[in-house]
Amino acid sequence: MKIKDIEISWLGHAGFKIKTTSKTIYIDPYQIAPGEKADIILITHGHFDHCSIEDIRKIIKPGTKIFCTPDCQSTIAKIDTKVEIQLTYPEKEFCIGEIKIKAIPSYNTNKKFHSKNENYVGYLIQTKEAAIYHAGDTDLIKEMQYINPRKEFVVLLPVGGTYTMNAEEAAKAAGIIKPSLAIPMHYGSIVGSPDDAKKFVELCKKKGIRAEILEKE
Repeated sequence: MKIKDIEISWLGHAGFKIKTTSKTIYIDPYQIAPGEKADIILITHGHFDHCSIEDIRKIIKPGTKIFCTPDCQSTIAKIDTKVEIQLTYPEKEFCIGEIKIKAIPSYNTNKKFHSKNENYVGYLIQTKEAAIYHAGDTDLIKEMQYINPRKEFVVLLPVGGTYTMNAEEAAKAAGIIKPSLAIPMHYGSIVGSPDDAKKFVELCKKKGIRAEILEKE
């Protein structure tokens, strides 16, 4: 899917490939086929379905920049290709050329799987013309109301429930964030089903929010 100066591909589960005019960015690659090499890899936290060493190895090249939370260090250290590792924390910001990346808090409010004190993150990625917010494994949290990049804005929200928001909660989050486009994720693999994604889209449309399901690549 093309949005302004970015191209978004869903790789399954919470994994995405984002292409800008100058960089190829992957977020949480999991159970992916070998593909285009990454300039940047963003890892939201250390759980096996988000920080997968087998999948990271499929897309790295010398000089790939990997942004990850501290709990990923022991996994990422197994990589024998010379990459650049940057540890990130909630609210930390990075600039790579014209691309701005900010780590956004990501946590559960009524579950035990992603505690706020673990400092897991989502990512807000901004190019000159557009912005993408990958929420990570999260519930509806107060920090979402402050995300407003004031440009074409896509949100990637988990809908599978159990470990994250379910479809109803994700639609409520979309109503608070008010993106140009909302895309469901975190379903169809470990938890959640295509029906959860469809329900999310329907609920978003009732709120006047454009929402679409991406086909897995």
